[in-house]
Amino acid sequence: MILYSVFEWIDVRSWLFFFFVFLLIADIMKNKNPSNFPPGPWPLPFLGNIFTTADFKTMDKLAEKYGEVFSLRWGSQKTVFVLGYKMVKEALVTQMDSYVDRPVIPLFHAVFKGLGVGLSNGYLWKMQRKFFNIHLKNFGEGKKTLELSIQQEAHYLCEAFKEENGGPFNPHLLLNNAVGNVICATLFGHRFEYNDEKFLNILRWDAESVVLLNMNLCCLCLQLFNLSPALFKYLPGPHQTILSNYDKVVAFLREEIVKHRNTWDPSDPRDYIDSYLGEIEKNKGDAAAGFHIENLVICALDMIEAGTESVGTTLRWALFFMMMYPDIQEKVQAEIDSVIGQSRQPNLADRPSMPYTDAVIHEIQRLGNIVPMGFPKVSNKDTTLAGYFIPKGTMVATILSSVLKDKNEWETPEIFNPGHFLDAQGKFRRRDAFFPFSAGKRMCVGEQLARMELFLIFTSLLQRFSLSPAPGQNMSLEGVNGFTYSPHPYNMCAQLR
Repeated sequence: MILYSVFEWIDVRSWLFFFFVFLLIADIMKNKNPSNFPPGPWPLPFLGNIFTTADFKTMDKLAEKYGEVFSLRWGSQKTVFVLGYKMVKEALVTQMDSYVDRPVIPLFHAVFKGLGVGLSNGYLWKMQRKFFNIHLKNFGEGKKTLELSIQQEAHYLCEAFKEENGGPFNPHLLLNNAVGNVICATLFGHRFEYNDEKFLNILRWDAESVVLLNMNLCCLCLQLFNLSPALFKYLPGPHQTILSNYDKVVAFLREEIVKHRNTWDPSDPRDYIDSYLGEIEKNKGDAAAGFHIENLVICALDMIEAGTESVGTTLRWALFFMMMYPDIQEKVQAEIDSVIGQSRQPNLADRPSMPYTDAVIHEIQRLGNIVPMGFPKVSNKDTTLAGYFIPKGTMVATILSSVLKDKNEWETPEIFNPGHFLDAQGKFRRRDAFFPFSAGKRMCVGEQLARMELFLIFTSLLQRFSLSPAPGQNMSLEGVNGFTYSPHPYNMCAQLR
């Protein structure tokens, strides 16, 4: 009897061993790289490179070993990473039609559902992007209306800074509120007061989600969710906070849309939502264009998400760099005093006469490096990159930080240097390797609006205030890795000039 049990135990163990070997061989065969696929570190069975941190500094180190085009695998999902100006330009510009689609990433898909402008594909994406561009261009007086809206918000922001009476404060929420109001004026036709708790919560939830999306401690959990969303949907982790936060933001947007529908006058569109409601009526016979209420919700979320956090983070870097480099701050203020003076607000017509300030803003975007990993694309056909074979359906990530800090393109890539954007005569010069908004067909749809905001808000603040770190404030150039790359929270003082 004892001998029989031993043989039975050995038999069960053998079956388990053979079953594991079978799964291992199946995994190897399933995930075998095609011939001439980009190289990369050896993946673990079943899991792949899941323990490799997905941040731009890790990508830089891997590129040193494997070259500017290499690959990683998470589960069965292979991703090709592209670094350096020449290779990123090849992917985003020269071969833009090969890498124009967005991949389905479960965590993002759970929120955006393949709708909106940022994560949609094909005909639907083209129609939504086209409508967004037309609305920004033609609504009201187009660019002039947007400029007035930004100038108004810059005034309110300066007044909020003034209320701090030169004492220490954290500008994070004030900056996000200001740029969020620019988006809200375009989207809803109205702004929110800086003490509006409901809107402040929206900004807090959004900011928290952006940080959680790539914190090192959370990264593994998020990758596991993407590997098995059906399982992790019911397990605790940072993904639950992210999904909960987005649910609250979406509920807020639905409320605004309902208010608009109840007061909508087709003959007198007040804002983006009204115009979109009209587009829904116009496109009833074209379901593929995607004009329906659910898509309007996601388009609004796209605008809030991209238009608030990205510009707000850039402005936080702007104030940070001005405090780090007071001599540069003084030069900007001297140019403001010379061109604009103190009797009126800055306007966009001033920008051509302010090359140094324009160069400083560009350098803030370059070294601030706020979207270092870009957002991945997926190859829509078999193609080659740097001589490597990229099969159709492969996820491709172009690392924008590697362009903004390419040693072959920038004289001092790791140093804040406005001279990168000035010629020998002190005139502003454009640089080919300036990709903060990405490039190609998928470059940021809100680039024009963001550039307007950065110039008008930055110059308005420096026109009225001299900025310095709060007493005892540690100023570190090392940022925080999230979906965006942001400065560590800081307190500052803003003294009236």
